[in-house]
Amino acid sequence: MIRLRTPADLDACVRALAEVQAADRYPVDWPDDPQGWLTPGDLLRAWVALDEQGVIVGHVGLAQVESRVTELVGTPVRASVTRLFVTPPARRGGLAARLLDTALADADGRLTLEVSDEGRAAIAAYERYGWQRVATSRARWRNAAGEPALVHHYLSP
Repeated sequence: MIRLRTPADLDACVRALAEVQAADRYPVDWPDDPQGWLTPGDLLRAWVALDEQGVIVGHVGLAQVESRVTELVGTPVRASVTRLFVTPPARRGGLAARLLDTALADADGRLTLEVSDEGRAAIAAYERYGWQRVATSRARWRNAAGEPALVHHYLSP
């Protein structure tokens, strides 16, 4: 089940994020305030995915698009996908695709997202789902090697 995230979900979202971070280093560095990281200032909405027992196993957010991103992708977009993750035990069942579809349906227009060059599995998944890479840039945050991360910008199908 996928539903809108509520403030009461944040502790469970942090637990799910900790599983993802331990497995994949996403985010690269654990945030000082993980609830704040899941709720950036430009967040419009967020959804959670729950397993059969009601445990949160996935998350996706929609954020306002920065003007630099619109310039990079070269086309107007409604919003940007952010903070997308699925816990390792819940993977391989299409949950990430369903979370992306939920965000797309809500946005009523094209979306953008960015993914670190280090996220090979995520890149393969986005391309499998029909997202198109349109630009590459250096991020303001650092990758695992301590360098400005190389990020790829994608447009929704």
